[in-house]
Amino acid sequence: MHKKKRAAAGSDAHHQRNHEVETMELPLFPLNLVLFPGMVLPLHIFEPRYREMVNWCIAEKHPFGVVLIDEDAPLSMTASPHLIGTAARIERLEQMEDGRLNITTVGAARFRVKELHYDHSYLTGTVELFPVINGDTKTANELAHKLRPRLVEYVELLAKASNMRLQLDRLPEEPLTLAFLVGIALQIDNKHKQALLALPGVPEMLARELHLLSRELLLLTYMIDTQAEMEAMTSGPTGYIFPN
Repeated sequence: MHKKKRAAAGSDAHHQRNHEVETMELPLFPLNLVLFPGMVLPLHIFEPRYREMVNWCIAEKHPFGVVLIDEDAPLSMTASPHLIGTAARIERLEQMEDGRLNITTVGAARFRVKELHYDHSYLTGTVELFPVINGDTKTANELAHKLRPRLVEYVELLAKASNMRLQLDRLPEEPLTLAFLVGIALQIDNKHKQALLALPGVPEMLARELHLLSRELLLLTYMIDTQAEMEAMTSGPTGYIFPN
């Protein structure tokens, strides 16, 4: 598996040379989750094909790509996952006597799959980096300023609704890092997380996250406000007898 350069489409040779895009072949791990850059992802590897994949990555000091399973297609070696994913860098490894592996990975660069390959026991793909753009624009910084207090409020309400102790460390100053943090923190379905990951730029991500946070804050507030009322409505040993 090696890096290669692919010229961008165009008739002018000089234009093509100036727009070469580096591609590489990457092992792909379809999972029922969305990995964002900076996100810690522990995995228990037990299937032989993925043990082979991870062992290859460890030997070659190579990342693998995490891509979301397409729920509309049956999972098989010929199924197509979502084509925007994130490279996972293996940071910690525990090998068991029976060959199973426990690994801790961290999301690295975002990529776009150009072509899928089925010639290994596991899925691979020709991918190109898909950097998030406009991270230091005025719009990005203004949106980040609006988003930070909403994120703090969201985590506080989430902790209250779940009766768990949740605490945010110091929020990142960089809009790009903040956008990824919100994507990780939001308790939303994979469809919405994948849509976030696939957005081209930081302003688009932050704007979408402001909308999602506003929606989730309304839902959490309603949940908390009605929690005591719902508990009062239940009685009896089973908790399912409601007063008339």
